[in-house]
Amino acid sequence: MSGHPAVVMRLVASAYCVAEKAGSIVRKVLHSGELGIVEKTGANDLQTLADRLAQQSICASLSRRFPKITIIGEEELPAEEVKEDLIENGQSAEILQKTCPAEYSSLKEEELVVWVDPLDGTKEYTEGLLDNVTVLIGIAYGGQAIAGVINQPFYNYQLGAGATLGRTMWGMPGLGAFGFQLQEVPGDRRIVTTTRSHSNKLVTDCVDAMEPHEVIRVGGAGNKIIQLVEGKASAYVFASPGCKKWDTCAPEAILRTVGGKLTDMHGNAYCYNADVKHMNSAGVLATLRNHEYYISRVPQSVLQALRSD
Repeated sequence: MSGHPAVVMRLVASAYCVAEKAGSIVRKVLHSGELGIVEKTGANDLQTLADRLAQQSICASLSRRFPKITIIGEEELPAEEVKEDLIENGQSAEILQKTCPAEYSSLKEEELVVWVDPLDGTKEYTEGLLDNVTVLIGIAYGGQAIAGVINQPFYNYQLGAGATLGRTMWGMPGLGAFGFQLQEVPGDRRIVTTTRSHSNKLVTDCVDAMEPHEVIRVGGAGNKIIQLVEGKASAYVFASPGCKKWDTCAPEAILRTVGGKLTDMHGNAYCYNADVKHMNSAGVLATLRNHEYYISRVPQSVLQALRSD
């Protein structure tokens, strides 16, 4: 794009570098061995030093450069001066050079909402299941997820010493998705990915109703959407109100960019305005293809238990 890049492109370019910085913070805390774990609402809802530092870094870095955007982060942190070494000022030159989709080219800072999960898959992080961990920065306009950045801090960690750790993927509907190779599960196979640590009868009944050939149980919403776009799963099915807007905004934007869909269990889209409630209370159903099939299989008991907002 010639001239001055659109606000949303500058925001995505910043979010890319900020997500990489957050990923390096997450790695650094793990390597220090001092995770600083606290329970928020229970043993399955944890917060670590990495969550706290990564969120401070993301929110302070983005609000300094874009003071009028609304940023909503998962962690409730006390207002305090953020150390200068947590600030990331970089912007991805590659993203700045891309042409902004016309529908987003005149958006103003104050119209944009950024949903931040500084460390998605905290429980898995504390247990060493490092490939489940992601940093999520989603950008919304008019209630829709219009851009997403996902950093996987420990991508390649199984390869051991010498491997380059981490990767960052991003996407914007109307522009494209980058940082990964889009793949699909072969059309005749149904592989369902679902929660590892937040299961109950409703969740398992719903998964069973999809008649899957295989079920994968892993942590992290971001991680599960990556499974969809890399051909490891065909549907992410979570019939429970456990997921929040910061878990789904960035992944939904990337999924939509490649033709996928994320809705509640009734097939309704979630809204990402600044004033919505944070909980995705009617569950999450995400697919790369054949969304209607999966929606049609949701049991009546699930639909009754999970009221749409």
